[in-house]
Amino acid sequence: MAKDKETKETVEETTNAATEEQVVDTAENSDSEVDNDAELEEEVEELTAEEKLQVELAEAKDKYLRLYSEFENFRRRNAKERIELVKTASADLMTDLLPTIDDFERANQANEKQDDVDSLKEGFSLIHNKIYKTLEGKGLKVMETKKGTDFDADLHEAVTQFPVEEKKLKGKIIDTVEKGYYLGDKVIRFAKVVIGS
Repeated sequence: MAKDKETKETVEETTNAATEEQVVDTAENSDSEVDNDAELEEEVEELTAEEKLQVELAEAKDKYLRLYSEFENFRRRNAKERIELVKTASADLMTDLLPTIDDFERANQANEKQDDVDSLKEGFSLIHNKIYKTLEGKGLKVMETKKGTDFDADLHEAVTQFPVEEKKLKGKIIDTVEKGYYLGDKVIRFAKVVIGS
Protein backbone atom coordinates (compact mmCIF):
# COMPACT_ATOMS: atom_id res chain seq x y z
CA MET A 1 0.00 0.00 0.00
CA ALA A 2 2.81 2.24 0.78
CA LYS A 3 4.24 1.32 -2.63
CA ASP A 4 0.98 2.15 -4.30
CA LYS A 5 0.95 5.49 -2.56
CA GLU A 6 4.50 6.23 -3.71
CA THR A 7 3.66 5.19 -7.25
CA LYS A 8 0.61 7.43 -7.22
CA GLU A 9 2.68 10.35 -5.97
CA THR A 10 5.34 9.69 -8.63
CA VAL A 11 2.73 9.52 -11.33
CA GLU A 12 1.14 12.69 -10.00
CA GLU A 13 4.48 14.49 -9.92
CA THR A 14 5.29 13.35 -13.44
CA THR A 15 1.85 14.38 -14.60
CA ASN A 16 2.17 17.73 -12.85
CA ALA A 17 5.63 18.28 -14.35
CA ALA A 18 4.36 17.35 -17.80
CA THR A 19 1.36 19.61 -17.37
CA GLU A 20 3.59 22.50 -16.27
CA GLU A 21 5.80 21.91 -19.30
CA GLN A 22 2.73 21.88 -21.51
CA VAL A 23 1.49 25.07 -19.91
CA VAL A 24 4.88 26.72 -20.51
CA ASP A 25 4.99 25.34 -24.06
CA THR A 26 1.42 26.46 -24.65
CA ALA A 27 2.22 29.92 -23.30
CA GLU A 28 5.27 30.14 -25.55
CA ASN A 29 3.27 28.76 -28.46
CA SER A 30 0.45 31.18 -27.81
CA ASP A 31 2.99 34.05 -27.72
CA SER A 32 4.42 32.91 -31.05
CA GLU A 33 0.90 32.35 -32.40
CA VAL A 34 -0.03 35.89 -31.34
CA ASP A 35 3.05 37.14 -33.21
CA ASN A 36 2.10 35.02 -36.24
CA ASP A 37 -1.52 36.24 -36.07
CA ALA A 38 -0.34 39.86 -35.97
CA GLU A 39 1.89 39.25 -38.99
CA LEU A 40 -0.97 37.53 -40.83
CA GLU A 41 -3.32 40.41 -40.03
CA GLU A 42 -0.79 42.92 -41.39
CA GLU A 43 -0.38 40.84 -44.56
CA VAL A 44 -4.15 40.56 -44.88
CA GLU A 45 -4.48 44.33 -44.44
CA GLU A 46 -1.79 44.91 -47.08
CA LEU A 47 -3.42 42.45 -49.44
CA THR A 48 -6.78 43.95 -48.71
CA ALA A 49 -5.53 47.43 -49.65
CA GLU A 50 -3.93 45.98 -52.78
CA GLU A 51 -7.04 43.97 -53.56
CA LYS A 52 -9.17 47.07 -52.99
CA LEU A 53 -7.08 48.93 -55.54
CA GLN A 54 -7.40 46.05 -57.97
CA VAL A 55 -11.15 45.93 -57.45
CA GLU A 56 -11.40 49.71 -57.96
CA LEU A 57 -9.26 49.46 -61.09
CA ALA A 58 -11.43 46.67 -62.44
CA GLU A 59 -14.56 48.70 -61.72
CA ALA A 60 -13.06 51.78 -63.42
CA LYS A 61 -12.11 49.71 -66.48
CA ASP A 62 -15.59 48.22 -66.62
CA LYS A 63 -17.18 51.66 -66.33
CA TYR A 64 -14.86 53.04 -69.02
CA LEU A 65 -15.67 50.18 -71.39
CA ARG A 66 -19.39 50.61 -70.81
CA LEU A 67 -19.20 54.37 -71.41
CA TYR A 68 -17.04 53.88 -74.49
CA SER A 69 -19.41 51.33 -76.00
CA GLU A 70 -22.39 53.52 -75.11
CA PHE A 71 -20.74 56.48 -76.85
CA GLU A 72 -19.92 54.35 -79.91
CA ASN A 73 -23.55 53.22 -80.09
CA PHE A 74 -24.72 56.84 -79.75
CA ARG A 75 -22.30 57.96 -82.49
CA ARG A 76 -23.44 55.20 -84.87
CA ARG A 77 -27.11 55.87 -84.14
CA ASN A 78 -26.60 59.62 -84.61
CA ALA A 79 -24.78 59.11 -87.93
CA LYS A 80 -27.55 56.77 -89.12
CA GLU A 81 -30.22 59.31 -88.14
CA ARG A 82 -28.32 62.10 -89.92
CA ILE A 83 -28.07 60.06 -93.12
CA GLU A 84 -31.76 59.25 -92.87
CA LEU A 85 -32.57 62.92 -92.31
CA VAL A 86 -30.55 63.98 -95.35
CA LYS A 87 -32.34 61.37 -97.47
CA THR A 88 -35.79 62.51 -96.36
CA ALA A 89 -35.14 66.22 -95.70
CA SER A 90 -36.41 67.27 -99.11
CA ALA A 91 -39.52 65.06 -98.88
CA ASP A 92 -41.51 67.94 -97.36
CA LEU A 93 -40.53 70.29 -100.14
CA MET A 94 -41.17 67.73 -102.85
CA THR A 95 -44.62 67.00 -101.45
CA ASP A 96 -45.44 70.70 -101.41
CA LEU A 97 -44.18 71.15 -105.00
CA LEU A 98 -46.24 68.29 -106.45
CA PRO A 99 -49.39 70.44 -106.94
CA THR A 100 -47.27 72.97 -108.86
CA ILE A 101 -45.93 70.20 -111.11
CA ASP A 102 -49.53 69.12 -111.71
CA ASP A 103 -50.34 72.74 -112.69
CA PHE A 104 -47.42 72.75 -115.16
CA GLU A 105 -48.66 69.51 -116.74
CA ARG A 106 -52.19 70.91 -117.09
CA ALA A 107 -50.73 74.12 -118.57
CA ASN A 108 -48.71 72.14 -121.12
CA GLN A 109 -51.81 70.18 -122.17
CA ALA A 110 -53.86 73.38 -122.41
CA ASN A 111 -51.11 75.17 -124.40
CA GLU A 112 -51.34 72.63 -127.23
CA LYS A 113 -54.88 73.79 -127.99
CA GLN A 114 -54.48 77.46 -126.99
CA ASP A 115 -54.05 80.31 -129.45
CA ASP A 116 -54.53 83.19 -126.99
CA VAL A 117 -51.09 84.40 -125.78
CA ASP A 118 -52.50 86.52 -122.96
CA SER A 119 -54.15 83.53 -121.27
CA LEU A 120 -50.84 81.60 -121.59
CA LYS A 121 -48.99 84.45 -119.88
CA GLU A 122 -51.60 84.60 -117.15
CA GLY A 123 -51.44 80.83 -116.57
CA PHE A 124 -47.65 80.81 -116.29
CA SER A 125 -47.76 83.84 -114.02
CA LEU A 126 -50.18 82.01 -111.72
CA ILE A 127 -47.94 78.92 -111.65
CA HIS A 128 -44.86 81.10 -110.99
CA ASN A 129 -46.60 82.80 -108.05
CA LYS A 130 -47.74 79.44 -106.68
CA ILE A 131 -44.26 77.92 -106.77
CA TYR A 132 -42.73 81.07 -105.31
CA LYS A 133 -45.26 81.09 -102.43
CA THR A 134 -44.54 77.41 -101.74
CA LEU A 135 -40.79 78.04 -101.57
CA GLU A 136 -41.30 81.21 -99.55
CA GLY A 137 -43.30 79.15 -97.06
CA LYS A 138 -40.24 76.89 -96.67
CA GLY A 139 -38.05 79.90 -95.77
CA LEU A 140 -36.71 80.97 -99.17
CA LYS A 141 -36.16 84.74 -99.60
CA VAL A 142 -34.95 86.69 -102.63
CA MET A 143 -31.83 88.81 -102.15
CA GLU A 144 -32.34 92.49 -103.02
CA THR A 145 -29.83 93.65 -105.65
CA LYS A 146 -31.11 96.95 -106.97
CA LYS A 147 -29.15 99.11 -109.37
CA GLY A 148 -26.91 101.50 -107.47
CA THR A 149 -26.57 99.43 -104.25
CA ASP A 150 -23.11 98.71 -102.82
CA PHE A 151 -21.29 95.54 -103.85
CA ASP A 152 -20.93 93.14 -100.91
CA ALA A 153 -18.53 90.22 -101.46
CA ASP A 154 -20.36 88.24 -98.73
CA LEU A 155 -23.61 88.35 -100.74
CA HIS A 156 -22.71 89.05 -104.35
CA GLU A 157 -20.53 87.45 -107.00
CA ALA A 158 -19.11 89.89 -109.54
CA VAL A 159 -19.47 88.43 -113.03
CA THR A 160 -17.90 91.38 -114.82
CA GLN A 161 -17.13 95.08 -114.58
CA PHE A 162 -18.59 97.55 -116.99
CA PRO A 163 -17.41 101.15 -117.53
CA VAL A 164 -20.01 103.73 -116.42
CA GLU A 165 -20.24 107.43 -117.08
CA GLU A 166 -21.77 108.34 -113.71
CA LYS A 167 -19.17 108.51 -110.93
CA LYS A 168 -21.70 107.55 -108.26
CA LEU A 169 -22.16 104.09 -109.90
CA LYS A 170 -18.44 103.19 -109.74
CA GLY A 171 -18.01 100.15 -107.46
CA LYS A 172 -21.78 99.77 -107.28
CA ILE A 173 -24.14 97.18 -108.77
CA ILE A 174 -25.41 98.25 -112.21
CA ASP A 175 -27.13 95.01 -113.27
CA THR A 176 -28.20 91.64 -111.86
CA VAL A 177 -27.47 88.61 -114.06
CA GLU A 178 -28.84 86.02 -111.62
CA LYS A 179 -30.80 86.58 -108.40
CA GLY A 180 -29.39 85.49 -105.06
CA TYR A 181 -31.40 83.63 -102.42
CA TYR A 182 -31.47 83.16 -98.64
CA LEU A 183 -32.82 80.14 -96.84
CA GLY A 184 -33.68 81.60 -93.47
CA ASP A 185 -30.68 83.83 -92.75
CA LYS A 186 -28.16 81.72 -94.69
CA VAL A 187 -27.12 82.58 -98.25
CA ILE A 188 -27.78 79.54 -100.44
CA ARG A 189 -26.98 81.25 -103.75
CA PHE A 190 -24.93 84.38 -104.28
CA ALA A 191 -26.35 87.03 -106.62
CA LYS A 192 -24.38 87.31 -109.86
CA VAL A 193 -24.00 91.00 -110.61
CA VAL A 194 -22.29 93.46 -112.94
CA ILE A 195 -20.26 96.19 -111.24
CA GLY A 196 -19.60 99.67 -112.60
CA SER A 197 -16.00 100.74 -113.07
